[in-house]
This record gives sequence, structure tokens and C-alpha cells, in this order.
Amino acid sequence: MSEAPVHGIISYPVTPFAPATGEVDLTVLRALTGELVAAGSHAVAPLGSTGESAYLTDSEWDAVCETTLDAVAGRVPTVVGVAHWSTEGTVRRARVAARHGATAVMVLPLVYWKLTEAELARHFATVADAAGLPVMLYNNPGTSGVDLLPETVAGLARRIPNLTMVKESSGDATRFRALRELSDGALSVYNGSNPLALEAFRAGAAGWCTAAPALVPRQCLALYEAARREDAEAADAILAELLPFLSFIVQQGLPRAVKAGLALQGRGVGSPRPPLLPLPEKETEQLRHLLQGLSA
Repeated sequence: MSEAPVHGIISYPVTPFAPATGEVDLTVLRALTGELVAAGSHAVAPLGSTGESAYLTDSEWDAVCETTLDAVAGRVPTVVGVAHWSTEGTVRRARVAARHGATAVMVLPLVYWKLTEAELARHFATVADAAGLPVMLYNNPGTSGVDLLPETVAGLARRIPNLTMVKESSGDATRFRALRELSDGALSVYNGSNPLALEAFRAGAAGWCTAAPALVPRQCLALYEAARREDAEAADAILAELLPFLSFIVQQGLPRAVKAGLALQGRGVGSPRPPLLPLPEKETEQLRHLLQGLSA
């Protein structure tokens, strides 16, 4: 398995909102981030879709970025999601992340108009140049509206020296190996599709980008370690235990599902920000049973 500088379990924190005001609760964010590091996460990746980055103002985004990186304090690598609709907005966020000590930035191409290959290439190259940090390209067609095929990603990496990582979330397990082969091993590949975690590790993925450790860190770390030592029996057993939970949080939407789970564990972080709604009561009870089974 690859031993890239960023590897293993890359944990995604939610962004807490104060119940009374709806404002970002930086005190709770600092505590949550510290818990992820203390629980053994190999890296922390704030301000992705789990962190409701799309619903934050610029000043809120900056505060979450600074607070998270300060709470990590260099103990593990940090990969900050800097996606914005515009290249200018993405560049601004990348520079903020770099200024506060991020290890790398993650770029998801958000689109309203369908972008040409030339437009995508210019976007990634401009952001990579401005950041001056390693860049993780994030392919998530379900949320971004664009599917970057392995051939396209490998081509971008050849043109952009600091584009060295790719988080693949299309749900197509064949892409993990294809990305490594097409880039001659120059790209470190990361899994962003929770149910495919074990398949990805077996295909040589360097890490698993996931919100699951906020609720079940022990099992996530155990899966990685079993895959790392190529203990197929243990890894299969751990995944079988985890899979109903992983599938559930993906199906329900990560911000609402993880926030509901934290509340069930007595670590309330407020509701998701509108237009998102809290997890409904029926689904919350399902999540309670899943978490109870994993804690047994």
C-alpha cells in the first residue's frame, strides 16, 4: 500500500452551528477537531461537503479554516477543501488555507455551465499556482456536476506539477488502479466513496477520506490497519460490520447524518444550515440502532 505524505484515515469534521443563533460555533469546532486527532486520524480535511462549505460566508469560511488548522497544530497533515463556483473565489480560499498552514488543498470543480477541458485545465492550474501547495483534485460527479475520467485527471497532473493527489468519489472502483497506472504512480489516490473503502485500499489507494470517524473512529482505523497488513479475513469482517452504517450516512447525506449521530452520542453540534434539514425522527432511530450495534 502507498505511503504517501497524506495517507490512512483522513477525517472530515462537520461545521457546528450554535442552536440559538445559527452562527458557527468555533469553540465546539475546536473540540471536535481535537477529538478527531486524539482518536488516531492520520489527517484532517475541513471544509468539504461534510463541513457545509457551500453554505458559509467568506468570513465564516475563513474562521473555520483558521480554527481547524490551529486546533490540529501540525500534529497531522491537513487538507483544506477550497472549492468555489469561481476561479477567483477558489484562489482566495486556497491562499487563506496556505497562509494558515494547510498541508494541501482539495479542489472540487463546481459548475453551473458545463466547462470545457480547456476551462477545467485553466481552473486547476490557476488554483494550484496560487496555492503553492500540493493539490488534491476531487472528482465527485454526484455533487459537482462534472465527472473527471482517469485519463483526464492523469493529463492534468502531467501539466500541473503540484497536482499530486486525487480523491475519487464516482463510485467506480476500477478507477483507483486506473489512476495510478495512467499516471505511472505519480498520483496518490484516495477513496471518497465510503462503501468502497476496502476495495480502494486493495487497489492501492493511499487513504480514505471520510466523515465516519466523527462517530466510529475505532472501526475506521481498524479497517485501514487490517488492509495495510493484508489481513483479508479481518478486513472483510470489519467492513461487514461497518457497511450498513457507511451506506446509511451516505444515503441520508453526510452533514445531517453525522450531526444527528453526534447528538445521539451527547455531542450536539446544532442542526445543518438551510436548505438542509435535520435528520428525520425515523431515520434518527435507525442511526441510533446502527451506532449501538457498532459500540457493542
